[in-house]
Amino acid sequence: MEALGLLGAGIGAGIVAIGAGLGIGRIGGSAMEAIARQPEAVSKIQTAMIISAALIEGVALFAVLVCLLLAI
Repeated sequence: MEALGLLGAGIGAGIVAIGAGLGIGRIGGSAMEAIARQPEAVSKIQTAMIISAALIEGVALFAVLVCLLLAI
């Protein structure tokens, strides 16, 4: 039974990592497209992109920690 808990925690952490990677990739792609359309707005777009990526990383880190705590 304990092995299933560890397996579930590992799968959960993997799903979180995949989701964070997809989210940050989408942010980066959208930011590059926006910069290509409006090169004069690079600083505003870049700032918003960095803040969004940091928020996604924070949520992903929290979710991975929850998965690891459930494994204990």
